Amino acid sequence: MKKGERTIPILTMVLLCGALLLMAGSPRVHHEEKTEVPTHDTLLVPQVDSCQLIYEEMGLGAWVGEKAFREAYDGYRQIKDRKKEILTLIDFTKPSNEERLLVLDMVEGKLLFHSLVAHGRNSGDLYATRFSNRPESHQSSLGLYLTEGTYIGKNGYSLRLNGLEKGINDNALARAIVIHGAAYADPSVCRGGRRLGRSWGCPALPPALNRPIIDTIKGGSVLYIYGENSDQRS
Repeated sequence: MKKGERTIPILTMVLLCGALLLMAGSPRVHHEEKTEVPTHDTLLVPQVDSCQLIYEEMGLGAWVGEKAFREAYDGYRQIKDRKKEILTLIDFTKPSNEERLLVLDMVEGKLLFHSLVAHGRNSGDLYATRFSNRPESHQSSLGLYLTEGTYIGKNGYSLRLNGLEKGINDNALARAIVIHGAAYADPSVCRGGRRLGRSWGCPALPPALNRPIIDTIKGGSVLYIYGENSDQRS
């Protein structure tokens, strides 16, 4: 009987220990279940529209439509070999007697220049509506460009443009499509609502702004020319 008497406390202790272990383990299971409940860190955070933010903070709505800026901004971000964080945007949906060229500092978030700019004589009258990549077309070309170096030519101080879009503007260097100053692009030409003079396809600037703008954007900055093109010819 003594041996039997000893077995009762041992079994009781085993059962008690098992119960204690179950009790001790249950809070841990409950805690693990809590971690599956979504927390603030797991909630979806809305994506910031950096393009719209820049557009609004720079006050560009007074100068250019958001669609034109968005296309320019998206193109600018795609050009990884740009050497300057400067974006020049020309909006050819606006008439030539309005300032439709903007130079933007994308680091400082500043509008550096706004200017009149001429389009090609065969691209249209007050508005540019026809565009071409073809030599001797005397039409403007749309799309993305990288600025290159400067030179002194028949139109004075000029800036070469390298067209980056095949079939759209990649003949720019061969066509001598450059930024230069011209008397026909001076604001005095379009007083009274008249149209600006026209080029042979170059985005020509007022003489007073030609050198300051060229010196700001030369050497590897992005230029984007926007337009509603109904007749792009290669």
